Amino acid sequence: MTPQPDADLLIGRRIQRYRERAGMSRPVLAGLVGRSAEWVKAVETGRLQVPKLPMLLKLAQALGLEDLADLTGNGHAVSVERFGGSRHVALSAVQKALTEYRVTPAGAPPSVPHLAHRLDQAWGVRHSSPDHRTQLGVLLPDLIRDAQTAVRLLRGDERRDARRVLSGVYQLADFYVAYQPAPELVWMVADRAVTEGQEADDPYIAAGGAWAMVQALRDAGRWDEALAVANDAIRQLQPHLDSAPVDWRGMVGALEAEISYVHARRGRHGEAWAHWETADRIAHTLGPGYRHVQSSFSPSVMGAHAVTLGVELRRPAEALRAADQLDPTSIASVPRRSRHLIEVSRAYQQRGERHAVWALLAAAERTAVETIRYNGFAREMLVDLRQHPPTGLSDDVQALCERVGVPA
Repeated sequence: MTPQPDADLLIGRRIQRYRERAGMSRPVLAGLVGRSAEWVKAVETGRLQVPKLPMLLKLAQALGLEDLADLTGNGHAVSVERFGGSRHVALSAVQKALTEYRVTPAGAPPSVPHLAHRLDQAWGVRHSSPDHRTQLGVLLPDLIRDAQTAVRLLRGDERRDARRVLSGVYQLADFYVAYQPAPELVWMVADRAVTEGQEADDPYIAAGGAWAMVQALRDAGRWDEALAVANDAIRQLQPHLDSAPVDWRGMVGALEAEISYVHARRGRHGEAWAHWETADRIAHTLGPGYRHVQSSFSPSVMGAHAVTLGVELRRPAEALRAADQLDPTSIASVPRRSRHLIEVSRAYQQRGERHAVWALLAAAERTAVETIRYNGFAREMLVDLRQHPPTGLSDDVQALCERVGVPA
């Protein structure tokens, strides 16, 4: 292979070169990947270690690169799409709706009760459809525009009601834009969801936005900020719990579950399980038939969270014991059920049980193909299985990779 002129450049300098070529400042790139401008500078100048693969993928996507070798300089082409997934066909339409502003919208304001009904239906589609991302891609553009228009045209109590709906639309959009090559949209919809809830003077709606923001902060490794956001949202809800609707307690439980996840990500076993137990008590107090629509918080999903904690804490035996106690079909949300199966496959991967990894990923695809298609952990495991297929399953692994869209 003919060496490239910049073959000896360090990764940090490559990041700087592509950032400057794109006319992008350090604060802008930092915002796109959920870090600080100082962190970007430290990476570019070599004061920090080379970022791990998930962050390299975020950087490559933010810089518009198609090949990770542009950053790593190893001369071996590694498609960003291979690990990070491709743009969903409707992403441009959803993005346009989110960033298209009309200062003075034309026509009469939409009916807020009808908007609320459409939002409820869209949540139902999201949880019941194996191709949930495609279904949301059809519904979201008009729903975003109409809810924004209502907020701009209405006044008084009607406007506050419209803000509640718009916050809910942004919370729903968060599920669509997640795990796609547009990280700025994840931050945008989470921030807007919080803001609309605050403008409506509704702690519950604002907490829903905070729940989405906690996940964005967690995935960016901003642990302390994630915990601060979650704890603040819980404090805002607590004075109202005695008289508030049951979903307010569900939101507290969902936030406690996210706190446990953050602690697991940073390797704090005791704190992770302490907050899981708090969330689990809330779930069982609400009863076996309860499910929070936005977060899927419920007794069964707390069982799924236990699997994830075991995986994140690198204790696969704990994760698999939790998995054995949960019937996946008890998870009402189809995408959440598929994600649970992916988490169980991660536990088997940590134990080196490749046949089990394959079986669980295949089950996840049968459950909700668009969950596994855009899940970074699943894509990494499929790349690994393709390189080292379980005995007798080489063709099956290849076929699954092709169906999910993992390039060779």
